[in-house]
Amino acid sequence: MEANYFDLSDDTPVYVISVAAQLSGLHPQTLRQYDRLGLVSPGRTAGRGRLYSTRDIMMLREVQRLSQEEGINLAGIKRILTLENEAMRLRDENHRLRAEMATIRALIQYQLPPA
Repeated sequence: MEANYFDLSDDTPVYVISVAAQLSGLHPQTLRQYDRLGLVSPGRTAGRGRLYSTRDIMMLREVQRLSQEEGINLAGIKRILTLENEAMRLRDENHRLRAEMATIRALIQYQLPPA
């Protein structure tokens, strides 16, 4: 057997909506609303049912925290999540570009031909 079916990541959608609701402390209808608004986008089964990952559950808890503890409305939460995702993407790109620059500097310093 080639694939290890028990090797799941935090992004693997495995929880049906009832379990995700329990784990997040939210009502299933709230999860459906958050999906419609684009706050959390779960995976789908072949029959179009929602499947949530561990990362989705963490995101649901964060949405709930921002709403209840910080008093932020859903439009504001969506904007915050979008900006946080963009900041993470830019950090990753920055790290990649810094590594590329370090390689280029090393090639120039040692006058090595590029690989």
